[in-house]
Amino acid sequence: MTTRKIITAIYISLISLTIVSCTEKGPNTNSGGEDILTVHEITQPIIASSINYVDTVYVPIYSDIYVNSSNTKSLLAATLSIRNTSLRDSIYISLIDYYNTKGDLVRQYLERPIMLKPLESVDYVVEKEDDLGGSGANFILALSSNSANVSPVIQAVMIGNEGNKGFSFTTEGSSIIR
Repeated sequence: MTTRKIITAIYISLISLTIVSCTEKGPNTNSGGEDILTVHEITQPIIASSINYVDTVYVPIYSDIYVNSSNTKSLLAATLSIRNTSLRDSIYISLIDYYNTKGDLVRQYLERPIMLKPLESVDYVVEKEDDLGGSGANFILALSSNSANVSPVIQAVMIGNEGNKGFSFTTEGSSIIR
C-alpha cells in the first residue's frame, strides 16, 4: 500500500469517527445508546396465576396547546414518567400505547413487557417536533405485579415556550376500566 493510500485511509477514518461522535443521541437512549424501554424488557413470560395487581392507566399528554387569542398553537415536549414506588416489589408494564386527539393509535412503544424493580423509574420523551398527538393526546398503560401492595406513580411533564417565556405543567395518570 502506498503512502498516499495510507494517508487517504487515515483521513477517511478520522472523518467517519468525527461524524459518528458528533451524532446527537435521542432523549430516549441510555449512555450505551440503547432504547431505555428495551433495556427493561423481560424475557421470561409473566405467570398470570401469580399476578395480584392489574391496572390500566390513562395519562393525558399535550403535544400542543393554544397560547393566545389568535388560535396559535405552541408545540410541547412531553415526558412520560413511570415510577415504581414499592420498596419490595417489581411491577410489569405490558403496554405503552400513544393515541392522538381523535383516539387513533399513533405508536406502540413496547414489543415485549418491561419490568421496573423496587423504586426504579423510567421516563420516555415525546419530542417537541412530534405533533402527531395534538392537544388531546394520551398514553394507555397496562400494569401488573405479583404483589397487591404496589401503587405506581404515572405522570406526564409538558414543557414549551412562546417567545421569551417558558412554561411547564404536569398531568397525572388515572386508572380506567378496561
